[in-house]
Formats: sequence, C-alpha cells, structure tokens
Amino acid sequence: MIGTRFAGSLLAVATLTAATACTASDQSARAKTPAAAVTSKHPTETVKPLLQQPLPNVKGKTFTSMVVDFPPTARAKPHRHGKAFVYAYVLEGTVRSKLAGKPVRTYRQGENWVERPGAHHVLTENTSRTERAKLLVVYVSNTGDRLKVDDPRS
Repeated sequence: MIGTRFAGSLLAVATLTAATACTASDQSARAKTPAAAVTSKHPTETVKPLLQQPLPNVKGKTFTSMVVDFPPTARAKPHRHGKAFVYAYVLEGTVRSKLAGKPVRTYRQGENWVERPGAHHVLTENTSRTERAKLLVVYVSNTGDRLKVDDPRS
C-alpha cells in the first residue's frame, strides 16, 4: 500500500515536472549534468536537465528530472545509476531497453518503466532510423551521488 502511494506520488511529481519545465527555464535549482558526447559509430543521447531539488521530507535524498533525447539510431553506453531509484517515461518515439538479467523490452510513447537501485542498464537505444526518441527520466538518489556511470569497458 505504501509502495503504491509512493509510486503514484512519484508519477504525479514527474508529470508536474514535465508540464512545468518549459515555463521554468530560469530556475536556479537546475541539475548540472553535461550532455553526453558522441564516441561511437552510433550517435548517443543528450541530456537536458529540468529540476534537481533535495526532498524536504526525506533527509539525504534528492529528486532529479531530465529529458533524454535519442537521435535516430542513437544508443547509450551500458551504465548504472548507482543507488538511485529511476523512473523513465517515453515522451516520443520508441526505445529498446534491457536491464541485466531481464529480457529486452521495447517501449513506445506513453509507456514507462522503473529501475531498482544498482540495476545494470546494458542496452538503451532508439529503434528508428528516421525519428527521435525522448524520455522523461526521474531519479530519487542520495544527495551528491552521480546519476549515471558508464561501464568502464564500453
């Protein structure tokens, strides 16, 4: 019951964040995450920070939201999100995703998934050769933790 309320609250906050991001471009509490650089034969994702704010009622935790943009055929390097709880929502396009130990899944606009703390994200890619894909990604993390750590050998 508590988990369902937490997930519902997180979804509501994520939706509100996405809806207000366009009008809140001058917020001083913006996340400071650099865009990913292109380092392979496939293009890679870019990141647009939306909001980063300590949770006032959960000491030591921070809420962060961002839009992750995948150009056609773009792939993210295999990575982890540390101890963060991650929620991803497909804003547009189609994304193929695989967590270690789980089957490959394809998510379309309007679909979503969660990643437990410590999950290994071995595949994230835009399936289209012509259209962009965009995700709204929300993290609940330990304050100060890095939100994405690429695998050292990728």
